[in-house]
Amino acid sequence: MARKKKNKIVVNLDLPKDDSTMTKLYGILFVSILLGMSTAVVWATNSGFIPTSNGEPMFTNVACGIITGDNEAFNGNSKPTYAQNESCSLLQDSPDVVSWNDEPWEDIILTGKNFDVPGVDPLATGGEVVVQPLTLTCEAEASGPVSYTVAIRDRYGDIVSPSFTGNTGLTTDECLIEIESIDPGTRYELVVQSNTENEPLDQFTFTMEIEYYDGIPANMNNKSLWIGPEVSIGPLGIHPTIFLNFFGLMFFFFLWPASFYWERVENKKNEIEEKFPDFLRDLAEYWKGGLSMTVAVQTLATSEYGALNDEVKKMSDQLSWGIKFSDVILQFAERVGTPLVKRAISLISEADRAGGKISDILVTAANDSREIKFLEGERKRAIGSYIAVIWTSYFVFLGVIVVLSTVFIPAIANSNSSDDGGGGQNIGNMKIRNVDPLFFLTIFYYGVTMQAIGNGCMAGLMATGRFSAGFKHSGMMILVALVVFNVIAFSPNLIGITAPPGVNPSVGTFMPAPLNLGG
Repeated sequence: MARKKKNKIVVNLDLPKDDSTMTKLYGILFVSILLGMSTAVVWATNSGFIPTSNGEPMFTNVACGIITGDNEAFNGNSKPTYAQNESCSLLQDSPDVVSWNDEPWEDIILTGKNFDVPGVDPLATGGEVVVQPLTLTCEAEASGPVSYTVAIRDRYGDIVSPSFTGNTGLTTDECLIEIESIDPGTRYELVVQSNTENEPLDQFTFTMEIEYYDGIPANMNNKSLWIGPEVSIGPLGIHPTIFLNFFGLMFFFFLWPASFYWERVENKKNEIEEKFPDFLRDLAEYWKGGLSMTVAVQTLATSEYGALNDEVKKMSDQLSWGIKFSDVILQFAERVGTPLVKRAISLISEADRAGGKISDILVTAANDSREIKFLEGERKRAIGSYIAVIWTSYFVFLGVIVVLSTVFIPAIANSNSSDDGGGGQNIGNMKIRNVDPLFFLTIFYYGVTMQAIGNGCMAGLMATGRFSAGFKHSGMMILVALVVFNVIAFSPNLIGITAPPGVNPSVGTFMPAPLNLGG
């Protein structure tokens, strides 16, 4: 005999959850402090404020000692050699491509042009051989079939193998010279020769590319400060991991995340306070209509009060479980936690306990709350203009600093660079010493960051009477400074990245000695 299946009774209780606001805040603070300390370590170990025995940044000394396993090489008393730097992925010297595109050469029987090959000084490498490949792509045109040869010769007249010999009009003859490595610091000669008697080449075009090494690690500037890898964003080439960025990020992580989260919490409380007078007014109307507080709250739980909806629903659920109205509204006041709500709830609770005419108390509390919110709104609107002035003054200060960093200081540095004595320029009775743009750029960036913190804290003090309320402004100002400096001020010439010198070709072509093709 089959048993009759019993229906299960399922009861869904929407229990009020514990307030996790402070738990989330502590979690955000923990992560922010962890990130802030991490960025502080990266900045401090690259800034030069922590001295090292070899004069190199502590960051690269420690990192490369771990990467290579050769701690003595990077943490000893002497600077790491070129070979030791090359063994660490952070300090490898990556090449720049030096290109030479000349105007077309015309009417060629025998034509040549001199050029230089840049590169790292062999003395700087400690005898380490630096391979610099050269690639020459070319094209020769003539009215008829003409045999021709393209070669590169050193200053002694010897051809640097391989050369190229081909014929015009033959698609199978690809004009190309590839040299595995060409020595730097030497003058060379590019020679084009027609091998067909009395038949010149009408035109000769070419492109030469040389991989250039300067001996400076790719992620370091000329003063051995960490600049990190270059990231291309459209036409912009930025260094997002430059050590200066970590100074700003340190304060950003310390100040902004927690303040941003708390700002959202305060905004939600403000939204609750905005709807709170309407809730009290509706509650008074239902009470006047003869409904009990329990029924009135349960009825209002289906109304629209914005951010207050969740709290009204919680109050309704608690009343349905038999909790006294006075306890329910006191718990509501504790959850919201604002002085305005606590004041109104205190009046209502006392009136309910005393058995007074609670509808009048509700109306009075609603009017009082609405008046307080109106005054707060007036105060925010009045303070808003002063906060706008603070932001405007910061942008003006930032603009002046950027102009000084990118225009004024480099101009002084360039004017002093030609001074034979190396002591600076004389202007009347004043002597302007030689300046380092990177030094001033660093000082200016630190100043802008401190200005952001000060302006933000002042904005918070004016708005709420608390410095901490302005941390959100400070964080946003720091972020603006990071973007502006990385896009405008942290240019290659200012942060110490030298441009490739180029091949420095001679002014014009000339008639060189004929190529010796017999050897």
